[in-house]
Amino acid sequence: MTTPIMPKTDAAELINAARIRQGLTWATIADKIDAPLVWTVAALLGKHPVPPAKATAVVELLGLGEGVAESLRQQPTRTPDEAAANDPTIYRFHEAIDVYGPALKELIHEEFGDGIMSAINFKIGFERRSDPNGDRVVVTFDGKFLDYNW
Repeated sequence: MTTPIMPKTDAAELINAARIRQGLTWATIADKIDAPLVWTVAALLGKHPVPPAKATAVVELLGLGEGVAESLRQQPTRTPDEAAANDPTIYRFHEAIDVYGPALKELIHEEFGDGIMSAINFKIGFERRSDPNGDRVVVTFDGKFLDYNW
């Protein structure tokens, strides 16, 4: 009898606990596995499949077992989770898209034509920017434009 694959949420909890216990930042892990910061965090929280070599590097770095690596390699189910409604930080992203999404859609269509911004051929950036009125969070979405072909 084979053991079922560990759920990605369980693997994410083990990864985060090991990261905190060892005093590692997400940036350190991303650097060690040679991957972009935001992608690394999303992947280790279960939102992307992790290539085998990177999955192995993560579990070796954190002292976790093959079950976690196996879970990391699996294709995720990408559905909104309860945190979207209950976590204030995640909710603010939903709020920003609710408020500005229709305007961005109009601007994309005006500038590029009929199409969408890809979330597959996509890069995302994150940085902290100093400001005299309080530090700013800068998140950059960089997606390829995909036109509709009729």
